[in-house]
Amino acid sequence: MRKITLWTCLLLSSFANIQLQAQTLPYKNPTLSTEERVQDLLGRMTLEEKVAQLRHIHSENVFDGQKLNKEKVKTFCQNMSFGFVEGLPLYSENCRDNFMKLQRYMVEETRLGIPVIITTEALHGMAQDGATIFPQNIALGSTFNPELAYRKSCAISEELHTAGIRQVLAPCIDVVRDLRWGRVEESYGEDPWLCAQMGIAETKGYLNNHISPMLKHYGAHGAPVGGLNLASVDCGVRDLIDIYLKPFEMIVKGTNVKAIMSSYNSRDRIPNSASKFLMTELLRDRWGFKGLVYSDWAAVAMLKSFHHVAEDKETAAILALTAGLDVEASSNCYPALVEAVRQGRCSMVVIDQAVSRVLQVKIELGLFENPYHTDGLAGTIHDSKKIKLAREIADESTVLLKNKGGLLPLDINKLGSIAVIGPNADQVQFGDYSWSKDNKDGVTPLQGIKEWVGNKIKVNYAYGCDLVSMDTSRIDEAVRIARQSDVVILCCGSSSTRFIRPTSIPSTTGEGIDLHDISLTGCQSQLIQAVSATGKPIVLVLVAGKPFAIPWEKDNIPAILAQWYAGEQAGSSLADILFGKVNPSGKLNFSFPKSTGHLPAYYNHLPSDKGYYKKPGCYGKPGRDYVFSSPTPLWAFGHGLSYTTFNYETAKTDKQQYKETDTIQVSVQIKNTGEFPGKEVVQVYVRDLVSSVVTPVRQLKAFSKPLLAPGETKEIVLHIPTSELALTDEQGNRFFEPGSFKIEIGTASDDIRHTLYITVGDCTSSKITVDKVVPVRKKPVGKEIKISGIVRDVQATPIENVSICSAYTGKELAITDKKGTYTLKALSDDQLIFKCKGYELETIDIKDNKNINVKLGSK
Repeated sequence: MRKITLWTCLLLSSFANIQLQAQTLPYKNPTLSTEERVQDLLGRMTLEEKVAQLRHIHSENVFDGQKLNKEKVKTFCQNMSFGFVEGLPLYSENCRDNFMKLQRYMVEETRLGIPVIITTEALHGMAQDGATIFPQNIALGSTFNPELAYRKSCAISEELHTAGIRQVLAPCIDVVRDLRWGRVEESYGEDPWLCAQMGIAETKGYLNNHISPMLKHYGAHGAPVGGLNLASVDCGVRDLIDIYLKPFEMIVKGTNVKAIMSSYNSRDRIPNSASKFLMTELLRDRWGFKGLVYSDWAAVAMLKSFHHVAEDKETAAILALTAGLDVEASSNCYPALVEAVRQGRCSMVVIDQAVSRVLQVKIELGLFENPYHTDGLAGTIHDSKKIKLAREIADESTVLLKNKGGLLPLDINKLGSIAVIGPNADQVQFGDYSWSKDNKDGVTPLQGIKEWVGNKIKVNYAYGCDLVSMDTSRIDEAVRIARQSDVVILCCGSSSTRFIRPTSIPSTTGEGIDLHDISLTGCQSQLIQAVSATGKPIVLVLVAGKPFAIPWEKDNIPAILAQWYAGEQAGSSLADILFGKVNPSGKLNFSFPKSTGHLPAYYNHLPSDKGYYKKPGCYGKPGRDYVFSSPTPLWAFGHGLSYTTFNYETAKTDKQQYKETDTIQVSVQIKNTGEFPGKEVVQVYVRDLVSSVVTPVRQLKAFSKPLLAPGETKEIVLHIPTSELALTDEQGNRFFEPGSFKIEIGTASDDIRHTLYITVGDCTSSKITVDKVVPVRKKPVGKEIKISGIVRDVQATPIENVSICSAYTGKELAITDKKGTYTLKALSDDQLIFKCKGYELETIDIKDNKNINVKLGSK
């Protein structure tokens, strides 16, 4: 009780001191405007104090293990307050005490008493030991449920307040398009609209709970060349704006987010952290962002050491600062700005502008009034409510990829034994930016299954193989265990890094852990095939941070689940799904490619990008687009099965003609026609039918996830702002082009159940293009003639199996042979219709011509 009283007295004393100072110092007066306070404080600061606000204190600067070293603080800070501080190696139980001691130094022992922003990582849970470990972003994205993203950030906010932290380096809203990249797991998915919706929800969860989120990583980031971390991204302005920066733009315009992190890499030969176009022209001038830009760690120094666009630290600092990057983290280039200003090589105006942004954020966060984090928002770290939420996200994130013969859910009453096999069967996989990789901090698949079945059936376990070697010595044991069991749960996939803290468990995904080949690593494929050869029914569970190419498994394994990195409750959630307590409702946020050579695999490709000839081949029957394969994915974006079935009964728009300022309303009636209650993700895609620039074959623009009881019918109403149909010019400006659009409603991007057509804007004629319909003709009266010719594609390659019909009778008159040639008899004034799958239909007037050669364009 004495300690609590003393702490309370110290706080009251501090507040009294703050109130006294506020009477005389305008920048500490909360009744003044933020701008007035910022300008007053700027006028009182020395150049060194200003630059210190643009710098970051890192844990090694001031901490000794789990304790703050006051002498280190004094030596490093030199009686100046700094902009930011982190304590990533700290355990959550030690955060508040250490951070409050450091904050007290800033407020009470520096000349101006400017509070510091205390920050941490929290990609899927606070990075400090002991915090709740939620499912990784890839899992959250596959829920297609923004409400869960909101609730997750609300829960994390409570833990952050308890630890004395006010800013979080999250959410990560990168749109990822190269699956070799190790950071796939940090993304919500391959689609910009999905990433934006999940990011908006997560951002609002933080903001509504008085935590400042930081969007990352700003700049084209999710498609590095070769899939290598930090590599440049090769894209034009349109893809930059419409794909990679789309989530950033939507969140900046839709929320009051105050911080954005620049990315390491470059685009168009300009490092993102030195791009004025990105950080000033786009972000601030066009989108109206008022907050601060913070460098990814050591990104400023990389301008010199990695990109080689700066010859020294000072040049790197000036490049970044003048481009619009306000705060340097980890590296030590910004101190050189002091001398640069004094020597006239850097303008004080630029310094003041960046410092103003940092001070503005500090004032808006209320740090001057409440520097010691006593706002009553703290709660219990890792309590039952947060654990339950982690479980709920895991439940909704798992994707049922295949379920041949209804193998799942398993009936425990019909089983005597079950085998749990694989490198991820008895190992937690939380994902990168986790504080743990220890089984004691989560539930493994083996543990979850054992707890679920209890003593009802026997559970047999075998490791099988590891993830990083070709050691097959333990596969025989796995086969033996499989033969002794009624059903096999085979847990394969990947293993990710553990943030900051070293571990002896090798990783195959995570930051800087990139793969040249997205086949299953090590000898996992051999393990799967050997167990499959036993003839036992197998459920393959892909516990992973990215999709892997598993074509053999798709063809040969009856049931396959993708359970991304599902957090600390992953094993319990998996058991509930396997035995039918939970109906899987996750949908793929990343398409699964057939092989590394099939990359990229994203669904929203341009119409030219998945083949022209539409004649994919295979071994023994070579074709085109590819010779021995099809460009299509194993499973496409949006795919995900259920234990029940849904019928998309009707779909309609509220009207067919819209103004440019309207919102398109799509109504879909769906019915649960199965025996299980279940959630279905209703997906709405849009296609611009004719436009002045090439647009994707379809783009997700709305989705909803209703819960339906067996036999229940619901009408789902979704909305699409017509602004989402805008195009982008070469300078990155958006413009609207009136025209016709196709609205597709389905259960996956390749499983469309209803198609609607609308027009938007002032259209003098519809742009809707459908298969040509030949008008009714009068009966031909000409004489019968013999006609021959050859049918080719636009590259003059003969086309086989083209059907040639009479336009009047509809009767097929001939089919082209392997050389594309044909011979037929027809009336001289009839028309011939040339039809072939994958090609545009062509109608030709005979007009007495006896030799008719035709070229068919690809659809």
